[in-house]
Amino acid sequence: MNAEKRLSELGLELPPVPAPIGSYVTVKQQGSLLYLSGSGPIVGGKALFQGKVGAEVTPEQGYEAAKISLLNMLAILKDHLGDLDRIKSVVKLLGMVACADGFYNHPSVINGASDLLVEIFGEKGRHARSAIGVYSLPMNIPVEIELIVEVE
Repeated sequence: MNAEKRLSELGLELPPVPAPIGSYVTVKQQGSLLYLSGSGPIVGGKALFQGKVGAEVTPEQGYEAAKISLLNMLAILKDHLGDLDRIKSVVKLLGMVACADGFYNHPSVINGASDLLVEIFGEKGRHARSAIGVYSLPMNIPVEIELIVEVE
């Protein structure tokens, strides 16, 4: 399966590779595993969504924020690997949702990233996952995603 062709078929394109906003690297390779630092719905240094899910951000907007966060991750992977088809398997996704008190549907928000992984990579995109609610995230973004992927 050609991941970039699949992105195009879905009407999506990768954003510019996001720069770290702190003292860290965006990806670290250990053997065949790549560990990706957290990324949110930030494009060109601008947060596309801000606020807490269940207050200023609807669950549907949170779902879209998770998709944009994943596209940032794919841009980082493409930059590091040169070719997204070198991804053998998505191993683990951690999704954090900044949410209002009383909002408990974190999994449906993080499905924005999980669903897109499967749409792009098929079975290789199925992964273990945690979806947690947090009080706040950097730049007041509603969602942050981390990934671990195995590469050829």
